[in-house]
Amino acid sequence: MAALTLRSAAAAAATRARAVALAGGLWRRHLETSSAANTGAEEREGGSRFELSAAREYYDYRKSIYGDVTHRALLVDAVGTLVVPAQPTAQVYKSIGEKYGVKYSEDEILMRYRRAYEQPWGGSRLRYVDDGRPFWQHIVTSSTGCSDSRYFEELYEYFMTEKAWKLCDPEAEQVFKALREAGVKTAVVSNFDTRLRPLLQVLKCDHWFDAVAVSAEVAAEKPNPTIFLKACEFLGVKPEEAVHVGDDRRNDLWGARDAGCDAWLWGSDVHSFKEVLLFLYTCP
Repeated sequence: MAALTLRSAAAAAATRARAVALAGGLWRRHLETSSAANTGAEEREGGSRFELSAAREYYDYRKSIYGDVTHRALLVDAVGTLVVPAQPTAQVYKSIGEKYGVKYSEDEILMRYRRAYEQPWGGSRLRYVDDGRPFWQHIVTSSTGCSDSRYFEELYEYFMTEKAWKLCDPEAEQVFKALREAGVKTAVVSNFDTRLRPLLQVLKCDHWFDAVAVSAEVAAEKPNPTIFLKACEFLGVKPEEAVHVGDDRRNDLWGARDAGCDAWLWGSDVHSFKEVLLFLYTCP
């Protein structure tokens, strides 16, 4: 039994070492790329220095509360971080809607979509309840002026298909494989309806994750800390042992930190999942 435990510990250490080695290689390439890009970048120095100072201040603050806590789990936002629409939403609404009499331009549809999406949803305290149909019917009608149920159903079904979405980072799979081998648990944390799980299956990335916390199932939407706490509960980790990555400052960054998790902003703090892996093994 003791020998088995030692072998398991050695195997875990080896997989973690491989992840660290991969992160180290990424760090060297990052430095080389940064060095090559230095020419003509003086005007960005002030902003970069401020961002680094703010990051250091945040990590010092976090360390004062939690000490040297190792990240044992990675939480990932879905839309905008893991996946994005393959085509602009307004373009899809218009192209499918033309046969149903939609006359608005893409710009008009986008403007109306944003206005409808940002307004309080009167049907429920949650936008996404179960399959989200009432909410999305409201959004489609408000965006296009078309209330034809056939149009809505065609749009609704389209956004459940593989052709409607693409991965933000084509190299994400190898990173999630490395994280799994290193013993880091992973979960999707998303404001979405119950179509998310089958959508992840269609995109062949559902097996990357140990858990899925979707707002329609846990009855809480980001930035409510509850959804992050649920994800940590599903993974069996403490909030301070998890880091969340997402593209929305309010929903993802502030929401996760309010729950006690660490958080990095996609597109600012990190730009790829390889960078996420790098940060997991190099952040203080």
